[in-house]
Amino acid sequence: MKKKWLVVCIVLLLTILATIAFAGNPVKLFVNGREGEIKGENEQEEVVRLVEDFGKKLKSVSLLAPQEIVNQSMQENYGGFVAPALLAEWQGDPQNVPGRLLSSPWPERIEILNVEKLADSSYRIQGDIIEVTSVEMAEGGAAARRPITLAVDKVEGSWLITAVQLGPYGEAGSNVYQNTEYGFSFSLPESWRGYSVLADEWEGFTPGGSEAVERGPLISLRHPQWTEQNQRQDIPIMVFTYDQWNALQNGEFHIGAAPVGPRELGRSSSYVFALPARYNFAFPAGYEEVEEILQGNPLKPLENTGAQSVAGN
Repeated sequence: MKKKWLVVCIVLLLTILATIAFAGNPVKLFVNGREGEIKGENEQEEVVRLVEDFGKKLKSVSLLAPQEIVNQSMQENYGGFVAPALLAEWQGDPQNVPGRLLSSPWPERIEILNVEKLADSSYRIQGDIIEVTSVEMAEGGAAARRPITLAVDKVEGSWLITAVQLGPYGEAGSNVYQNTEYGFSFSLPESWRGYSVLADEWEGFTPGGSEAVERGPLISLRHPQWTEQNQRQDIPIMVFTYDQWNALQNGEFHIGAAPVGPRELGRSSSYVFALPARYNFAFPAGYEEVEEILQGNPLKPLENTGAQSVAGN
């Protein structure tokens, strides 16, 4: 009888110890190759992680490869994140598929901006695809942003992406200004999100005279915190044709009263982009930040021509 009670006590003790051990080490599961914890895991966190992990795969799918290779790459990289029906749709028509279009910049991640629960088993995620070059990898920031909206649903017990909508580059929410008329982009830091754009023109005058002989576009980017009462430093960008730029360098006309001319920011095959001389002469709020932005070589031509960006020169 004593032995029987001894066995019961030992079994009870082992049960208690096992319970304590499991309490300190929650049971884990793997969904689509991603580790999750049953205990303490909340549904929204799982959906967010799905989208973030999917974003890390975008650079691995080169959309310019032959169709057979693109389809295989999508299966290998997107298969664990995207519903089979959507994956089949993408493989049949890769025109609107998120992925890598250029060697540089490339899609590095998805930055989530909003998570909306639509039903018990459905979410809508809004964010930006962040594209980077080697510069942004080293210094931070984004070379370009592309809006993306994803539908995430529970499919046979697993969260999967069931629909994706891509927005155009430069859409609201982007922090990269793109001007397709003159062919350049300008990267801005997060503190400038919500910036505005002002269109004006510069004038060039004959030496020693007051007659305007040349004119051209003057595009200013304005900080979102700028007000009439608390004005901040704009980023003014002058656009010159090559003939105008060469004439300016040869002294055929001048701009303003400053003893030095505009400072070149970059050039494309058709235009030279420049910063007005003494643009920050009054030292308004934010002028130091603007100078830091300009030192980061933010202006890029929107073409693959050997054109160069030369901010800081």
